[in-house]
Order: sequence, then C-alpha cells, then structure tokens
Amino acid sequence: MKTPPAFFPTAARIAVLTVEPVGLLDYLAPDGGVVRGQPVLVPLGPRKVTGVVWDRGTGDFDLARLRPVARVLDAEPFDGAFLEFLARAADYTLTPLFLMLRMAMRAPDLDQPPAARRVIVPGGSAPPRMTEARERVMQVVADHGGASLAPSELAHLAGVGTGVVKGLVAAGTLAEIQAPRDLPYPPLDPLRPGKPLDADQQAAADALRGAVRSGAYGTTLLRGVTGSGKTEVYLEAVAECLARGRQALVLLPEIALSAEFIDRVEARFGARPGEWHSGITRSERRRLWHMAGRGEVGMVVGARSALFLPFRNLGLIVVDEEHDSSYKQEDAVYYSARDMAVLRASILGAQVVLASATPSLESWVNAASGKYRRLDLRSRYGAAELPDMAAIDLRAEEMSSGRWISPTLAGAVESRLARGEQSLLFLNRRGFAPVTVCRACGEQIGCHHCDARMVEHRFQNRLVCHQCGETRPIPTACSSCKVEGKLAPIGPGVERIAEEVAARFPDAKATVLSSDLFQSARALKETIAEIATGDTQIIIGTQIVAKGHNFPRLSLVGVIDADLGLQGADLRAAERSFQLMRQVAGRAGRQGGAAPGVALLQTHQPDHPVIRAILSGEDEAFWNAEAAGRQANAMPPFGRLAGIILSHPDLGVVSDFACHLAAHAGPLEQAGAHLWGPAPAPIARIRGRHRMRMLVHAPRQAPVQSAIADWLAPHKPPANLRLAVDIDPQSFL
Repeated sequence: MKTPPAFFPTAARIAVLTVEPVGLLDYLAPDGGVVRGQPVLVPLGPRKVTGVVWDRGTGDFDLARLRPVARVLDAEPFDGAFLEFLARAADYTLTPLFLMLRMAMRAPDLDQPPAARRVIVPGGSAPPRMTEARERVMQVVADHGGASLAPSELAHLAGVGTGVVKGLVAAGTLAEIQAPRDLPYPPLDPLRPGKPLDADQQAAADALRGAVRSGAYGTTLLRGVTGSGKTEVYLEAVAECLARGRQALVLLPEIALSAEFIDRVEARFGARPGEWHSGITRSERRRLWHMAGRGEVGMVVGARSALFLPFRNLGLIVVDEEHDSSYKQEDAVYYSARDMAVLRASILGAQVVLASATPSLESWVNAASGKYRRLDLRSRYGAAELPDMAAIDLRAEEMSSGRWISPTLAGAVESRLARGEQSLLFLNRRGFAPVTVCRACGEQIGCHHCDARMVEHRFQNRLVCHQCGETRPIPTACSSCKVEGKLAPIGPGVERIAEEVAARFPDAKATVLSSDLFQSARALKETIAEIATGDTQIIIGTQIVAKGHNFPRLSLVGVIDADLGLQGADLRAAERSFQLMRQVAGRAGRQGGAAPGVALLQTHQPDHPVIRAILSGEDEAFWNAEAAGRQANAMPPFGRLAGIILSHPDLGVVSDFACHLAAHAGPLEQAGAHLWGPAPAPIARIRGRHRMRMLVHAPRQAPVQSAIADWLAPHKPPANLRLAVDIDPQSFL
C-alpha cells in the first residue's frame, strides 16, 4: 500500500525545487496547504518559475521574510517513488537535480490554468466532393484516433490551409466543438485476443505475464532472432499489465518505428496508445503529460524521454531494440534510458522487458550471471526462415572506378528484379560523399566551426556538417586555390549509391531511406508504407532501415561496405558492427514462402572475426569471445568508465584547466580509479568550442560517482567553460 504524501498546511515552511539552477528554496505553503510532490508556480526574483514541493523547509530565518507560493498548478502531485527516481538518477549520472526536474516537466503551458478550446472531431456526413487535400485532412483525423486537434494543428499536420478544414466543417464531415484542453485517452481492451502464438512464443508470453502478475520488480532479456515475434510476446505482458489496472510504457529507438507499431497496438487493444516523441504537437505533449499523471492513459509509446513522464501507476517498461545507441542521451543530461528504466522499475516494483535480436553485451552478461531472466525465441514466426548469408570478397571482384556495387551483388539484384522481388542496398553513411577534395591543391572542404569535413548532400545541393549542422551550397571553385572544376567527391554515401543504381538499373524504381531526406515523421511513414506495398523495387538505406520495418517482398539485402564499422579504437566497434549487420540482414525473407531471404556482405576482410561470426550464426560464441576480451582488460561491463568532457572557445583555457584537474586527481586514486588524459577529443572543435577529454577507469565495484564528485568539487571552472560528466559512456568522440 502506498504511503500518503506528506501534507504541509497553510503558511507552513516548504522547500521547493525549481527548474532553475538555484537549489532548494523555502516558501510559504499556499492557502489550503499543499502536499509533497505538488507542481507549483513560485516567485524567483522578478519572475515566476515552475517547481515541485520537495519537502519541509529547512531555513532558519524568519517566516515573515518568506515569499508565498504564487499558485498551485493544475497537475497531479508527483508521488514519492517518482521523486526518488529523479534524485537517484541525478546521483547516478552526476547531474544537477534541477536538470532532472526540467526533464520531468518537459511539457508546454504547465503554468497555464485549465481551459477549454475549440477542437475538430468527426461529424459523420460525407463531403459533397473529396479532393486530395481533404483526403489528407481525413487521414490525419483517423491517424490521431481519440485525440482532438485544433483547426490550425489539423491543417498543419495535413499540410493544407485552414480553409480546407473549414470547408469540411461546413459540409458536416467534421465538427468544431468546445472541449476541455486535455482529454483522457480511450481505454485499451486487454481482453481482446492477440495473434496466435507458437509454442516458443506462448511459453515466453506466459513467463512475462506471470512476472507482471507478481507485482514485484524484475528484468527480463527477451532475445529472439529478427522476425521471431518478440513484439507479439511482450504485448501479452502489456495486456496483463493493463488488466491489473497499471500503466505500461514501451520505448522505441526511432520515431520512424512508431507509426507501424501504434497500428499494431490499435489492432491488438482496440484503441491507440499515447505517443511521446518530437513528432507530436504541443497540445498532445501537454495532454499526455497530464493524463500520465492522472492515470488516464493506459499505455504510452515513446522515445527515451518518455521515461521521465510522471506516471501514476507504472507497472511495465519495455525497451525495444534495447541495444540501440540512441537510448543514450549525450546532451545536457547524459543518461542511458535502458539503465534508467531498470532503476525506475526497481523503485516502483515494476517489470522491465529488454527486447532485442542482438542484445547489448551489458544485458547479455547480466542475463548470464542471473541478474536478469532470459527468454529466447529461436525461430522466425510462421513460415518465415532466417536468410542465407554470404560474404562477397571485394578483393576478388573486378570493380570499375566510381562503382560501389560489385558484379556479384548487381547480379543478385537483377535476379530479384526479374522475379518481382525487392532488394535492399545498405550503407550506413548519409549524403552523397563523406569528403570533397580539390584535385588541384589537395584541400578538403571542412566546417568553419568544427574540426570535421563537410559531407556532400547532392539531393539538396548542399554541404552539411554532421556535427553542428552548418550548411552551405556546393561550391564550384576551391576556397583555397580558387581553381574551378577540380572539386571531387571521395567515397560513397547512400545518395551516391542511388546514382549508381539509377545508371545500372534504369527501369527499376528506387527509394532512398535516410533521416536527412524527410521533413516530418509523417512523410517517412508514408514512404515506408509505400515500400511495403511492393511498389519500390530497390531500397537504398542507412541504419534507419535496419530495425523494426517489415517489407514483405524484400528477399535480398546487400551490405555495400561491411568493413565500415570495424576500424578504430571504439570499445564497442565489434559489438556494434555485429548488431547492425545482423539487424539489417534480418530484413530479408520475413514472409518466407516463395521469396526466401539472402544477405550478401561486401567486404575486404572476409576472415575478420566479426564477419565470420555474422556469417556463421554462432551468436553465443561471439558474445562469449567479446565478453572474455572485455573481462581481460577490466572494461565494461566488467569495469567502470566515466568520461569527462571540457570545452571552451579558447584552446589555452580548456587545456590549462584540464591539466589542472589531472594534477589534482587524488580522490580518484584513493577510490582505486585511474585517470587517462587529458587529450584533445577525436573531434577537437565543435561549434567553435575546443574540446578536451579525460577518461576515468575503475574496478566494477569502485564508488566512481562519489570519487568524481569529490575530485571536481574544489575546482571552479573558468567562465564559459563547460564540463560534462558521462557515466558509462557509449561514445568517445
């Protein structure tokens, strides 16, 4: 039974944590009193800012000097478990607590009082005529299910003028009504039957249902080959969670995956879940935030930040594609959503399901040691079979200059075209070419603000810096030697592969899937749906195509450069290459039958251990070898790492302060940790700021966070110097 929150009566001294960097401040409780965890609006200097009642006030000065709370916000109080999660997450990541609170209150207009608004709902009458613009409006209405949209929001999402919406209202097809600003979500029906499950799936589903019924904390690694039905299995756990009156959260690594997944949820439960990601409107973001806190949304599907919603009764967290690096945030607050999901569930007494065909080594080791339970789905669902896999040894291929598709792979594509099947050509590199060089003087075009080369994006006729986002037109002359006509692209990106495909297969329809080519999640969804119909014959894509999508007619996957991720000193290079190649190969042959799957990997290193592991299918042998190598060097997950990243516009300032910190690293040594560095970051300048890095290495059980806090606390950084601590870093750039 939950303990009631502490109540503070009128004019009591209360401590409020605000979303500003001022720490806990004492205020007077408002008329009627307030409970711990209540969102409030408080005066801070001349402004009013949002905050949360954290505890009883601790100041020792006169109550008469305290300012009162300006207003209690129209929101459910955060419960004690959520406040504990924010505090422990802040402690683990060494993040100031106000930044954690800012993440938890990341919804618009929270300081506004309750209000009604005019929204559009279905009217029931067919329009006298249906145009393409009207069809888009009606499709948006259907896509948003129970959500009510303002006329301007509906027009924006449909890409039409508000006059189109007004015309449908006048025709009676839509109706404009007055409604509360935030409405509950339609309930999901946990008793609706799901898809039939085979024996392996049913056993896994039963185990997950039993775990949810226990009402206790537990983490399960659900490992299954691509196409094995992991989603249908964990949706059974969602059904059990909903049946018990608790809320479920499913995290997805890409917005692009959400549309197809939400359709599956609607088919399973009869209603659409709440969505939380950058593609939703401001009003939907506000609505979901409030409904999560009131318990009036049963299931949320979202990006990593959905983990910080103030759920009232969260009972299950699913982290789909748990190995995906996008679950690690590396901006402002450095955290892993996978690890924070486990932390939040342990506090709540909730279950976590980590689903993946290629789990992270951390999760694999936790399952092997018994910390997590492991469930395996060893075969594909229904008639589908795993694709045959083979390497194309590029050393033995006769490759023409400027060609990247080998004769063997081109022949395989030709045979699929003749049979009416689809092919996917995969290259994990956006744009047309990663480098543009002047053949007259050798100058490489670089970014003005970063130590990075500009990437040519020929479809947009721009050069783009993938670090800071700077763009400029593709020049005709070299900026260094001023010679015209000598600038040449070096190396391939997906746009260059598309150019080669157009030349080699002129009668085939090809589509490029790359995140930089779509202005909205809706546009990407429409393109993916079109590919799934079989209209596209050749798909050319980056890692956006490697996970989650189901293209029934796809029978061939060709990896243009399987060696791309094998080089460099990245701790996880082998692991990530293995995961990515396995995931993209798994797109082929998912429907079985007359179109069995084949995956061909172009490589100059067919004997490389990672390539051999991918082709052999000996996943356990790969993980065992990878784990042994990490353990021998006390690297994660058998040791601890923490990154220290410093940046400043002046190289001398950042270098001097980094050396000063390194010279006073006694607290680290006392904790058994070692400091490596400082050294310039691999990308030593981003957005005009020079960057230095240090790396703390420690035994697994060492108190890394407290040691780092003790080390850094006495040293005040110079003005405008940014210092970030990255516990358990995933990137070393």
